[in-house]
Amino acid sequence: MDFIKNKKYFFTLSIILILCGVIAAFVNGITMDIQFEGGTRVKIETTTDQINTEEVVALINNTIQKTASVQFAKQYNSENTDQDIVMMVINIASKDTLSDEEKTKLMDALEADFSDVIKENGNIEMISVQPFIGEELRKTGVLAAFIASLLIVIYVALRFSVMSGISAALMAIVALFHDAAIMLSVYTVFKIPLNDVFIAAVLTILGYSMNDTIIIYDRIRENTGIMKKATLPQIVNRSINQTLSRSINTVATSLICIVLIYVLSTVYGIQSLREFSFPLIIGMLSGTYSSIFIASPLWMMWRESSFKRKIA
Repeated sequence: MDFIKNKKYFFTLSIILILCGVIAAFVNGITMDIQFEGGTRVKIETTTDQINTEEVVALINNTIQKTASVQFAKQYNSENTDQDIVMMVINIASKDTLSDEEKTKLMDALEADFSDVIKENGNIEMISVQPFIGEELRKTGVLAAFIASLLIVIYVALRFSVMSGISAALMAIVALFHDAAIMLSVYTVFKIPLNDVFIAAVLTILGYSMNDTIIIYDRIRENTGIMKKATLPQIVNRSINQTLSRSINTVATSLICIVLIYVLSTVYGIQSLREFSFPLIIGMLSGTYSSIFIASPLWMMWRESSFKRKIA
């Protein structure tokens, strides 16, 4: 396959996907979990998940004048393995957490209007998160991504000095930003709240994607010494084709495991595993795509442009 000849189509596809995320961000905004934005999370055990969430949101707004989001989660029931525990999760994001008076008013209103579905003597949890905690989480996540990117630039620049290491490193970082942007676009389009699990998944994918890119860079470096009379596009295209089966097999075997975790966590209501495995699925697909179709072709274009400038 001629990857270099068709590179514009691959670049266009990436740009379209990222633009969808940008448009969704302008239209819907970026949804933040209370871990980032601050606020209060209320978990109430119910007998069913067939509750009109819009009615719950309207009730909360009328009772305490707060905007909320409502979803349902299933938890494993150790006492009765045949029946999961159904929890109604209410996220009330705000700069100020709910006061004791507001909590009391909220619970009284919910128990009055939804007494038929709220389980008697069931589990009730209230978690308050101060806004500064979310701010620290965001800063820590950005700092971790920056340090990781800096170390990657240094490592790639040193290891691939024969390929003009700095340019190779910069194009690898562009591919990593591409992966993070694709993951963020998916979350924005589907209005999935961003939380600390998303940051952890992004950092995981940065390492996974870079590993794929380095494999292709290694083959380019080897072929540069072997294919003396070949042009740079021919060398890059040959290197990508030689590593293609390895990249596909690696992502396929990894996805089998991650998709299985996602399915089982959804069936058994393990929310933490589901929240972590979903962005990994998106990131693995994007990481493999960027390693093959983005990083190496961009590096080739950079090198050709530098060579033309030197000649000029």
